[in-house]
Amino acid sequence: MGSVSNVGVLDKALAVLRAVERDGPSGLAELTASTGLPRATAHRLAAALEQHGLVRRDAGGRWCLGLALVGLGDAASASFPLADLARPILVALRDDTGESVQLFVREGDGRRCVVSLQSPHGLRWIVPEGALLPLHVGSAGRLLCGELGPAGWVESVEEREPGVASVSAPVIEAGGRMLAAVSVSGPVERLSRQPGARYGDAAVAAAAAVALASATVPA
Repeated sequence: MGSVSNVGVLDKALAVLRAVERDGPSGLAELTASTGLPRATAHRLAAALEQHGLVRRDAGGRWCLGLALVGLGDAASASFPLADLARPILVALRDDTGESVQLFVREGDGRRCVVSLQSPHGLRWIVPEGALLPLHVGSAGRLLCGELGPAGWVESVEEREPGVASVSAPVIEAGGRMLAAVSVSGPVERLSRQPGARYGDAAVAAAAAVALASATVPA
């Protein structure tokens, strides 16, 4: 596997942790297959992560996410109040549109989903909170790269996933810096091939409300 941080052992340990996050409880064979690591390396790293409480064993002996991550997640949320400030606004957006809603922030060469609210429809687009997605595809990714249409939003149709459409609008602070992207996403059958025309204005209004809420937080 290629190195992301130029610290090979850290990259490999995170690959094990991400595999458990993505695939759920995993035995050694599953970890080896999903990470591409040698069996002995995968076992050594999983055992080390277990010692730190980042993974644990379930009743069947499979590794799953550890409870130490709960405290880390709480600390991360406390240090990033935008997600909590945005959530009630995004709930209203989800309820008004009936579609899934996300809040993305740029993280290196990717975009991290920090809030994800699912549509009540049985057929819906689900992005797990915490997921790291590509930056240069999808409406939110292109928006966070600096692209912005004249109406204040960016739309995407089947760009990253077949059958999925989305529209995203920027959360911009008073100084002009883009803080995040608010997205409305769902099946093309409902959002149409022009999701911006359908929900662009709603995404822009929600993004502006999130920016206003963030302005009340002391720097």
